[in-house]
Amino acid sequence: MADHKSKLASILRQHEAHLFSQWADQLVTATRGGTIGRAEVEEQAKTFLRLFADVLQKDAGEDIEDPAWTPIREMLERISASRARQGVTPSETAMFILSFKRPLFIRLREECKQDAAELADELWTATVLLDRLGLFTVGAFAKSREQIILRQQRELIELSTPVVSLWEGVLALPLIGTLDSERTQVVMESLLQRIVETGASLAIIDITGVPTVDTLVAQHLLKTIGAARLMGAECIISGIRPQIAQTIVHLGVDLGSVVTKATMADAFQLALAKLGAAITRTGARA
Repeated sequence: MADHKSKLASILRQHEAHLFSQWADQLVTATRGGTIGRAEVEEQAKTFLRLFADVLQKDAGEDIEDPAWTPIREMLERISASRARQGVTPSETAMFILSFKRPLFIRLREECKQDAAELADELWTATVLLDRLGLFTVGAFAKSREQIILRQQRELIELSTPVVSLWEGVLALPLIGTLDSERTQVVMESLLQRIVETGASLAIIDITGVPTVDTLVAQHLLKTIGAARLMGAECIISGIRPQIAQTIVHLGVDLGSVVTKATMADAFQLALAKLGAAITRTGARA
C-alpha cells in the first residue's frame, strides 16, 4: 500500500502542471451554475494538489480522519462553507473532488501501462481516497448549509419579535405567528434586554397575531411574564379574542394575576393609568 501511495505522490509532483490544466477546465465547467470565478477555482485546485501530494508523500493511509489529513479536511471545510454561502449546489461542491478522477486516471494509465496489476492497484487507491474526500466534502457542505439555515431562522425570529417603546416606561411586544419553545426563548431575551436598556416597568405582550393559544403557548407566555417580573416589570397581555378566551377557559389555564385586555389600545390606556398619565384630545374631531 505504501508503494502505491508513493507512486501517486510521485505522479502528482512530476505532472502537477499537466494535471492542474486538465482538472481546472473540468472544475470551471462543473461550477458553471454557481457564482465562483475561474481564478478562485484555480487557486483552490492548486492548493488541493499541493496538500494531496504532501499527505500521500507521508504515507498517511486511507483513513482521512487521521491527523495527517487535517490540512485537507480543513481546506475542504472552508471550500464547502464558502460554496454554501454562495448558493452552489451539493453536487457541484462534490465535483470539486470527483472531477479530479478523470485527469488523474488518464495519467495513471500512462504511467502504469506496462503493468496491469499495478494500474489496478493505483486506480483503486486513488478511487478510495477521492471518493472518501468527496463524501467528506458533501458532509461538510451539508453541515455549513444547516448552520446557515439555523442562523437565518433565528434572524427571522428576531425580526418577527420587535420590542418597541410606546411611552416612557412602557414597552410593547407584538407577537405574530406560532409561539414555540425556540421563539419563546428569543422573545424572552429580547424583552428582558429592552427592559434593562430602558428601565421600563410595564410591558404589553400583544397576541393578536397569534393564530391559536393552547396549553403550551400559555406556558410560554407565563414563562416570559415571570422572567419580566424578576426584572421588575409588570406585563399586560392584549389581543385576547373571544375564541382565545374560550380556549383558555376550556383548557383550564390559570393566568393567575396576569392582566389581560382585548386590544393593545386598551392595554396602553391601562399602562398609562398605572403610570399616572393619560392621553387627552386638544380639540374636537374634524
